Amino acid sequence: MTTIRIPKDARLLRQGAVFLLSAVLTAVLTPGGCAPFALGFLAAAGTGRDTAAALGGTVLGSFLFLDFVQALPHLAAAVLIFTASAAFRGTAILTRRRINAALAAALFAAVGGIYVVQSLTPWQDLPLCLGATALTAASAYLFWPLLRREGEMRDGALLLAAAILLAFEEVEVLGCSFSRCLLALLVLYTAVDLGSAAGTAAGLGLGIMADICCGAQVFTAAFGLGALAAASQSGKRRIRASAAFFAAVCAALLHSTDSLAWSLLLESAGASAAFLALPGRLFGGKRIQKKPEIPNEEAPLAAVWKRRVEGAAQALRDLYDSLGRGALPPNDENPAIIFDRAAEHVCRDCGLCQLCWQSEYTVTFNALNDATPYLVERGRAMAKDFPRHFADRCIHLPDFLAAVNSELSAFLLRRQYRRQLEETRRSARGQYAQLSELLAATAAGLGETAPASAQAAPCRIGAALRPKEGENVCGDTVLSFCTEEGKWCLLLSDGMGSGEAARKESALVCRLLRQFLESGIAAEAALKTLNAAMALRGAESGSFTTVDLCIYDPASSEAVIYKYGAAPSYLKKGGSVRRIAGTSLPVGLRGTPAPPDQTRLPMTPGSFVVLISDGVADPTRDEWIQNLLAGWNGEDPQSLAGLILSESIREMRGQDDCGIQILYCPKEETREV
Repeated sequence: MTTIRIPKDARLLRQGAVFLLSAVLTAVLTPGGCAPFALGFLAAAGTGRDTAAALGGTVLGSFLFLDFVQALPHLAAAVLIFTASAAFRGTAILTRRRINAALAAALFAAVGGIYVVQSLTPWQDLPLCLGATALTAASAYLFWPLLRREGEMRDGALLLAAAILLAFEEVEVLGCSFSRCLLALLVLYTAVDLGSAAGTAAGLGLGIMADICCGAQVFTAAFGLGALAAASQSGKRRIRASAAFFAAVCAALLHSTDSLAWSLLLESAGASAAFLALPGRLFGGKRIQKKPEIPNEEAPLAAVWKRRVEGAAQALRDLYDSLGRGALPPNDENPAIIFDRAAEHVCRDCGLCQLCWQSEYTVTFNALNDATPYLVERGRAMAKDFPRHFADRCIHLPDFLAAVNSELSAFLLRRQYRRQLEETRRSARGQYAQLSELLAATAAGLGETAPASAQAAPCRIGAALRPKEGENVCGDTVLSFCTEEGKWCLLLSDGMGSGEAARKESALVCRLLRQFLESGIAAEAALKTLNAAMALRGAESGSFTTVDLCIYDPASSEAVIYKYGAAPSYLKKGGSVRRIAGTSLPVGLRGTPAPPDQTRLPMTPGSFVVLISDGVADPTRDEWIQNLLAGWNGEDPQSLAGLILSESIREMRGQDDCGIQILYCPKEETREV
């Protein structure tokens, strides 16, 4: 297993960011002077240096933003949370997201409860304490994916951004707060990006959070109604969503007498204007999976073929280069290993073992060294090859000669195998280089005339990756793209082992396979070529890589799944789930000339194709994922990928890298993502 070490500068930068964020979050106070978001951030930091940095930031924030009466309970709760993290470090208690959040809330409630009991107005302070306790638990739960780098990070990132903005909401110019204007912009963008249900929920949540921290009663209604109106225009022109948001905010504030109503109205107007100035690429895809490229430009036929041939030539050149980088090292196996292994079988129980191999080791060594050229040249050892004094002293000479001849045969076979393998590798590299040069020369002579390429039908792609517990790099690679014929290709590759070495192998396989497919090479031919090349490349190390390829053709409404040693895949149609498994071995294993497993699937609107690596679910115990798919009624493949990943963490405990790739054929009148 490869261990990935994060550079010291990167660790210091991360800890510095945690320190500063903890200090800033301490400025976000609830009625009663509590700072629950800073405590939740501290609890989510886990154990180790991140927790120490978060505690240091909390202490600094207490001195900067809290008075003495507010700072005492806040620091007491922070110290208790830090102590609990240190005490339970290395146990399974703090590896559960819900338990971690509940523990943080309980420790805050224990400290806050003491102050409530001693207060002169306990019945007034109790609801404030309970509210702060709930916010501590919620923030610890939502910040967890951000600091642990696992699961869906969207909600945590949204909460963190809102909390940072609210920390500076008192900085005003002409009665308007720049940070509240940015908060309104965040609500508007989130509503348009997430759609009606999730966008409205986010608007209401941010509005409640703003009302609590600002001591107002206008944000919940304004942001909730504004998010609902903006989300209803999702997928349409941005100016309509912006106008709908501002109109809804005006309607919500029409009869409000709150002192912040007029300021919020101006801030919402500024947010609506800023929304129109956002770059268009912010609306082009999901956070984890980029929007697959759809070729839509018209190009002459000769130009299309030229681009394809050039791509094939480059792919073969990359194969040639990869075989060169993984060339076999020179055969430096010492022939002395023949005598070492023979002596291990014959001499270890001999009565003269100590004399030959200890007292007179130099004499024995010289005798064997003198005999080596003869037996290597002849291919067989004879008694006359050894000096007379050695042959006369050895009381088990016939047995020793038999053992030497056996080890010599194995040694010569290994040497012959390595020479043949190197010759095969050299021949293959030469063929790839020659073919690459031929295709490049052919492409250079193609003209520039022709009709245009196909237009791909809309579909949605979702993906998720998570490294193995204890690793910082995921060994799986996911990739999606659209060919010039309008076919959608989803790739999932699982490299042997975990960490950076596995990631490089899986990324290389995906990159090469994409080049072949985009060049117009048939999928089965591309996979066979890649399998042969990777077998040569991995002959010395024995490494291998699984390949899961799904090609969906909207014109025929059919998907084809190709597998080389990959985990089962799943086809979901409504409440029914079909399991697709294969029997082929991964690419890179010698002796596997068979073609990949191939399964054709008829696709209908609303169908899902789910590709997973074996770290997501055990192929022998995957009933839970089939039940999850059968019972899921959503239409967002990214949400489904996040749900599968979170359930996998609970089922598999992060024992291996996790990779998920999902293709969704949308129903009519759905927006392309």
